[in-house]
Amino acid sequence: MTTEPYWLYLLECEGGAYYTGIALDVEQRFYQHLFGVGAKFTRAWSPLRVLAAREYPNKSEALRAELRLKALARADKIAFFSLPSDG
Repeated sequence: MTTEPYWLYLLECEGGAYYTGIALDVEQRFYQHLFGVGAKFTRAWSPLRVLAAREYPNKSEALRAELRLKALARADKIAFFSLPSDG
């Protein structure tokens, strides 16, 4: 059984806030956030741009990476994307 790859992404939002999520298509998901579809957070803090994204082989691995990313200090979040993937 073949599974579609998922992407972990980091958005910069109004007020300098960061938002982390996973998606099959980061560009499509960014526009959903932009137009108020989906996360309550990005309805309150409009997304400005995608800061980083990384592909994972499946949803499960992307979700695990999302949890690791969310546990990091803000200052370490962008650097997470330059580290080797363990997924």
